[in-house]
Amino acid sequence: MDDFLGFTITGLATAAILAIGASGLVLTYTTTGVFNFAHGAVGMLGAFTYWQLRFDWNWPAPIAFVVVLFVVAPFVGVVLERVIFRGLQGTTEAVRLVVTVSLLFAMIGLANWVWAPGVSRPDKTFFAGEGFEIGGGVVVQYSELIRISAAVLVAVLLRILLYRTRFGVAMRATVDDRPLAALNGARPDRSAMLAWAIGCSLAMLSGVLFVGTVALDAQVISLLIVNAYAAAMIGRLRSLPLTFLGAVLIGLGSQYWLGYSPQPGEARWANFFGPPIYGAIPVIVLFVVLLVLPAGRLRGHGVARTREFYPMPSWRGSLLFAAIVVGSAAMAIPLLTKADTVTMARLFGTAILALSLVPLVGLAGQVSLCQLSLAGVGGVAMAHLGRGGSPMGLVWAVVFSATVGALIALPALRLSGIYLALATAAFAVFMDRWVWKLDPFGLPFTDSVTISLFGFGSVGVDRLRIFGFDTGGDGKVLWLFETSAEDRQLLLLAATFSLLALLVVWIRRGPFGRRLLAMKDSEAACATVGMNLTGTKLAVFAISAGMAGLGGALIAGIGQSTNPENWQFALGLPIFMLGVVGGLGRVGGALFAGVSLQSLNSMARWPPLNTRFLGMGGTGWYSKFAAASPGFMGVALGRNPNGAVSDIRAGFESIMHSRRALGFFAVAMGGLYVAVLNVEALNGWIFILGTIVALGVGAQIGLREGLARGDIEPEPDRTLEQFGGTALEWVGIDRQVTDSDVALLDEKLGLPAVVASSMGSR
Repeated sequence: MDDFLGFTITGLATAAILAIGASGLVLTYTTTGVFNFAHGAVGMLGAFTYWQLRFDWNWPAPIAFVVVLFVVAPFVGVVLERVIFRGLQGTTEAVRLVVTVSLLFAMIGLANWVWAPGVSRPDKTFFAGEGFEIGGGVVVQYSELIRISAAVLVAVLLRILLYRTRFGVAMRATVDDRPLAALNGARPDRSAMLAWAIGCSLAMLSGVLFVGTVALDAQVISLLIVNAYAAAMIGRLRSLPLTFLGAVLIGLGSQYWLGYSPQPGEARWANFFGPPIYGAIPVIVLFVVLLVLPAGRLRGHGVARTREFYPMPSWRGSLLFAAIVVGSAAMAIPLLTKADTVTMARLFGTAILALSLVPLVGLAGQVSLCQLSLAGVGGVAMAHLGRGGSPMGLVWAVVFSATVGALIALPALRLSGIYLALATAAFAVFMDRWVWKLDPFGLPFTDSVTISLFGFGSVGVDRLRIFGFDTGGDGKVLWLFETSAEDRQLLLLAATFSLLALLVVWIRRGPFGRRLLAMKDSEAACATVGMNLTGTKLAVFAISAGMAGLGGALIAGIGQSTNPENWQFALGLPIFMLGVVGGLGRVGGALFAGVSLQSLNSMARWPPLNTRFLGMGGTGWYSKFAAASPGFMGVALGRNPNGAVSDIRAGFESIMHSRRALGFFAVAMGGLYVAVLNVEALNGWIFILGTIVALGVGAQIGLREGLARGDIEPEPDRTLEQFGGTALEWVGIDRQVTDSDVALLDEKLGLPAVVASSMGSR
């Protein structure tokens, strides 16, 4: 009985932290309509700031507490609302999701920049070691009592704020109908700013309460507060009482499992169902709650129109793209060191993972945050079933990953938007906290079968041998030139990426691709005409997961071993974000993600960029910046629906249509290639930088020539954003007609100036 009482008190203290964090998440969602995936990262910043003030600078605890909660947190909330979230008004749910996920990663990178990871930071809870006894020797710590009391106080104050004050009513009205609330005297921007200030204060309060209970690690604390998402979903992102009830159930359930589950050694299967599952209980609850929530109505398009435009890829252009990719990889081999060759191979491995998102996210509009976990399934399959470099390892990697992807999709078919993103994120965190950490275990009813994923650390992966092509040995490729094992790995991954890119183009051009695009545009319309949404979603999830599994198997073969740290949820976020920045509607966006991520990682290891520079954090400042930069890029460019590749493509086309530009580019590249081959001081990265410069100069030459010929208009065509975000055909229906709208209509219709003037005067 004493154990049960002790577990209950500890569970309630944990539940209090989850309840506070979840209440802040619910508050910002119900008042602004934005589900903030970075909520846990805001709490993490609060925890580190409190540690800095209280333990590193030795401020008194009350002063440090007040500064964090009532100065730093509101300031962060106001800045986020004013700089980032206010600009998301009227955008799609997918755009808001990308920006908040990017913000999560950016904040983790920023924290690791300021507070170096892996450093011991002594701390303690409030009134550490002090408490009182109840019920026959059970000690209640004052720190636990403070957490429970803080949760009760937060619940009471939020109830009063939302239902007994004018500010609270205005905040709730803003998200229901922003224009109507403004017509009735409310100030939506001020209400949203107040909601974000309070929400960030609650997030940082939960982070401060974690200090002294867990190690101060940016990623760990950010994902610990993710546990609060399950409580928020139990409250359906609306009800604070149900949110607090959900937090209590999760806190108590986790603590009871930890106390009463079988311990390792009691049975061979205890390693599977024992304490390792403790950290995964909240995400299991989150996944289950998402599945039992009442299904929403099928999505229609509504009045708002998307600015996404991905032209149909041609076979000629796609084959040329594939040939350029493989040819560039082959030409790069003489320019690269052994280490750079491995990096470039990883570039194509990352690009394959990003490519797996193109049919799922870019074409079908189904958000998945667990692609790296699915790649991990492929990596493990290759390690165990591809012994001796057998190509059957790749086959099993695709089969197992596609099966797992379909199993994830099967219960998640009724989910979309943030709910689908949460479900896939929950699966990824579940793999991190439980499956990847499993020690070898046996089955309950037999002693002859032992299952081992990574053994007790890592597992070896043999280099592939396929069609007589041994990626683990040296020799000539196609009897043309000598290659090392690393060179062969690079050629294999470049060729695999190119073939998969052609597969995606084939899907995009075929009837299945048209079904995916139709489903993305309007599920309601697809259901109306009789399209099988269930089968379409299952198929695209399985295809995407199979591609990710194949990429994971090839990535595992590069290093000839794999371990659980290779497939962590946080490591998959940059791939998703950079894919979105590049444009996940095109295969080029996937290559952009691979090039960007590996370039940042390589430059982060370059000594000249990591010396002291302008006082920026001393040595290693650039490596820290590079770690956070994918998140900042996602925040800044995630609103561009067409991606950076569309702009790159436009520049490349200007070169192809100009003889002068094409000639300059060919001469520049040939000269640069010869120089790098013959000058010892130059290397492959200089060649890459020179290629970028040559592309930029060639694009400018092509642009100027196009302007001179009249092929390119001096003023670029105005976009939807430039005339209020409304498609021209909806002007007069969606909003009132203005003089600029009339002028634009005249321009589009090619009306004479006299006629246009007379029509405008009417």
